[in-house]
Amino acid sequence: MRLKHLPSLLCLFCLPALGYAGEKTVYGLNEYAQLSGIDLQVAAKLDTGAKTASLSARDIKRFKRNGESWVRFYLAIDAAHTHPIERPLARVSKIKRRAGDYDPEEGQQYTARPVIELDICMGTALRSIEVNLTDRSAFQYPLLIGSEALKRFDALVDPSLKYAAGKPACATDAHTAE
Repeated sequence: MRLKHLPSLLCLFCLPALGYAGEKTVYGLNEYAQLSGIDLQVAAKLDTGAKTASLSARDIKRFKRNGESWVRFYLAIDAAHTHPIERPLARVSKIKRRAGDYDPEEGQQYTARPVIELDICMGTALRSIEVNLTDRSAFQYPLLIGSEALKRFDALVDPSLKYAAGKPACATDAHTAE
């Protein structure tokens, strides 16, 4: 019988997956994130079930600057953020409304949210990600990092961990990676 070689064969099939997993960084369910260019560190929730990243913002206004679309907003984190932030508008995303957020009289199943590019540092990794702007002040975490951004961080999320990457420690002159 040739079954004695089966465990060895199975191990050979697992080796490529182990090597791939070794290239990933393990993050916890929650991590500290440095928002470069805004000079702010916030606690973030890493959510593999969400596609996009969201930053808590209020008084969001779109405007034109030199023929380009921009967005002006205030951080909706606490009372300390009283100065406006202006960034180029990357695009507008359509986010499906949750059942509790859907108004049948309004008839819209989606809400439009402005999206900006933002450099974010988690641990020692600095990445440029797309972030949609919405008021998250009712939530515990002002920044939600979804699956598209997690891919850019080469992240493995272990929900049993919190703040596994520690405080952000990216070099100030670091370039964003693909």
